[in-house]
Amino acid sequence: MVLLKPILKNRNLLKCLFIFITWALWAAPGWPQTTGFKRETPVVRAVRNVSPAVANISSEYEVRKRVSPFSGFGMDPFFDSFFKDFFEPGFERRYKRHSLGSGVIIDGKRGFILTNAHVVERTGTITVILNDAREYEAQVVGSDPDSDLAVLRIESDKPLPAIEMGDSEDLMIGETVIAIGNPFGFSHTVTTGVISALNRSIRTEDRVFQDFIQTDASINPGNSGGPLLNINGALIGINTAIYAKAQGIGFAIPINKAKRIVNDLIQYGEVIPAWIGLTVQDIDARLAQYLNVQGVGGVLVKAVEDKSPARQAGIREGDILRTLGSKKVTDAAQYESILKGIAAGQPIPVTIWRDKEEKAVSINTAVFPVELAMELAYRLIGVAAEDVSTKNRMKYNLAAKEGVVITKLRNGSHLSKIGVQPGDVIRKMDEIPIKETKDFEKAIVKYRKKSSVVILLQRSDQLYYITVRFG
Repeated sequence: MVLLKPILKNRNLLKCLFIFITWALWAAPGWPQTTGFKRETPVVRAVRNVSPAVANISSEYEVRKRVSPFSGFGMDPFFDSFFKDFFEPGFERRYKRHSLGSGVIIDGKRGFILTNAHVVERTGTITVILNDAREYEAQVVGSDPDSDLAVLRIESDKPLPAIEMGDSEDLMIGETVIAIGNPFGFSHTVTTGVISALNRSIRTEDRVFQDFIQTDASINPGNSGGPLLNINGALIGINTAIYAKAQGIGFAIPINKAKRIVNDLIQYGEVIPAWIGLTVQDIDARLAQYLNVQGVGGVLVKAVEDKSPARQAGIREGDILRTLGSKKVTDAAQYESILKGIAAGQPIPVTIWRDKEEKAVSINTAVFPVELAMELAYRLIGVAAEDVSTKNRMKYNLAAKEGVVITKLRNGSHLSKIGVQPGDVIRKMDEIPIKETKDFEKAIVKYRKKSSVVILLQRSDQLYYITVRFG
């Protein structure tokens, strides 16, 4: 202590000693160099874990454009259009176009990738590029434009990284979500946001999509088909950029809805709709008052098909369908949307309102019986049809070698009124080519819920497109 007294008296020397000791402690091994917040957040961990399973999908397809042989010579557009029509169909310009999208590996052992249907709808060659720059050529396993989902497959010598499936039934508005994709070709771009709303409906030019997740995470065309993740990195949705007017608004298909569709696409190459056998309609204020069901909610059962699962379960015309499965039914569009998420052969509980009380019923859903398709065709569009066989070609003097030949028309049907005759051949219904009766039956079953279809009809060597209303 005696030795320290001179040092303590000298303040400058004391300051130097304090600085030296502080520096020595700071420089010592293990002493923290910086302080601050932890940088590895749940978002960072989720992106790191999931990125290897996110794929960049590029597709190449051919576009054919009819042009005149004088295009490119500065000709007036009027004359260019005239010559283009005059020289039809001999002059076509063909060129390649490319589209970009995203996808996510859902089965690493079998190489299955989930993406949007619109990403691969007009494609010839599909190339998949993974996070580690490996490239594969992919094949389309199945595609469903109604849900905007498609499954691709790639062949790999080693198992591929796959994503963990989440649950979209317990999503919370306001919870953090992460989107990964390839917007505008920028590979593996990450955006974050929150769930803004659930069960959104989106109307596009040709259809209405139901039950979407809405988020404020940026989703652009290149993000389409990429994963929407929760904060734990589990897959809760497939991003889609089908709504062109959206700015600062993103949409995703809930993964629980996608699971059932994916199973069908992998197993059958298409979605097999569940058949219940009900035709329903919305209940407006006037109808609710007429039926004395104000405040009940639900949809009115307008018709019940014979021999259908609903008929066997005891459901009648005039019942009010309130719930289907675990979900409330508010209108006919929602009824169809819920039904699309139900697998054929799956029992489904429903509640109905009858005689001023609620009843619980179970319906065993089924696949629409193909043996009823021709009967359904006669009822919906008023025709009976057969294969274009050698016998029918001779009988009706047919030029067509494929399709189904109309053998009978129902009196008063739309087709009979516009002059369609026995011997005319149906070659296509909407986007399904008709080569034989099984194609015709498939198309009737698929489109039976629509209000109308477009039929390509052949008479002799002439082709006609006709819009036909069902019923």
